[in-house]
Amino acid sequence: MVVKASRAKRFGGLRQERLWELTWDIQKLFRHHAKDITRSLRRGGLNAETADDITQDTFVRVLSKPPAATASKNNPAAYLFQVARNLRIDHERRERLVKWIDLPAPDFAALVDPAPLPETTTYDRQRLELTLAALAELPERTRKAFELHRMDEMTIAEVAAQLGLSVSRTWALIRDAYEHIDARIEGF
Repeated sequence: MVVKASRAKRFGGLRQERLWELTWDIQKLFRHHAKDITRSLRRGGLNAETADDITQDTFVRVLSKPPAATASKNNPAAYLFQVARNLRIDHERRERLVKWIDLPAPDFAALVDPAPLPETTTYDRQRLELTLAALAELPERTRKAFELHRMDEMTIAEVAAQLGLSVSRTWALIRDAYEHIDARIEGF
């Protein structure tokens, strides 16, 4: 990222405009100054994780909103430290507004809603509809064998006895039902 800044200088009462090309190589600046910024934030009382986050946010801020022409033209490091300082102040203001409560793990677990997310519920309902449609497509005997085995929790031998089939044939019908259902809902 290259930031061009206009710099005015006065020489003997004459104002001279000079265009300074200031190369803000963000990768280079990050390599050279990120640790120092983080260290500075840590000295300011932040924990390591928060200091790292604010350091990252500093560089994101500089990338998303490049400095104005009047910003620290000659000292990008000073500009980065100022942005980090401002972000730290914003963070501290937000922290003062939020009241933190330390909860033991069991109490925290009790706060979590055990209900599935709405997306999960919708996804499961759609899969159920596809499964029911796939079951409806099966031949009667195959569907009946599958339902007895899966829904009525009968063993394959019990299903075979009820349908008057051999165990191996009953197993083949149930396997065919599984494969058909799996093929219908695959990729969903």
